[in-house]
Amino acid sequence: TTTPRIGDILQKLAPFLKMYGEYVKNFDNAMELVKTWTERSPQFKFIIQDIQKEKVCGNLTLQHHMLEPVQRIPRYEMLLKDYLRKLPQDSLDWKDAEKSLEIISTAASHSNSAIRKTENLKKLLEIYEMLGEEEDIVNPSNELIKEGQILKLAARNTSAQERYLFL
Repeated sequence: TTTPRIGDILQKLAPFLKMYGEYVKNFDNAMELVKTWTERSPQFKFIIQDIQKEKVCGNLTLQHHMLEPVQRIPRYEMLLKDYLRKLPQDSLDWKDAEKSLEIISTAASHSNSAIRKTENLKKLLEIYEMLGEEEDIVNPSNELIKEGQILKLAARNTSAQERYLFL
């Protein structure tokens, strides 16, 4: 009550939020695994259902609880922006809150970047399988820019041939 501040506290904790990028990167696979094992194993399904009935779970499914960390960083970012809008600029917490927002925004960018990289590699793997696994294109430095139907014009007789292009 004597020094109502949160910016200084968040500033100290914000660097740890970057680790959420790893969680976010593996989120889709984790959700798919839960779905697969729930369908495949009656024992697993019953255990999950029993746990979800616990009062501490608040009537939410495991998938809802798994989604919480994915939403946490954007939520912190949104709350800090709102806090700064309502905080007087001469407040003792202004600079710390501003610095916290900067760090949390970086963590949010880091998570979004991890998601994009994972999606890109997943798409490259799909293309690799479509091409008969002959050309090894799955590499973190490769990026799919565009794909789609094109018409190739033959030089000799100007006939058009349909092709599917991956750029």
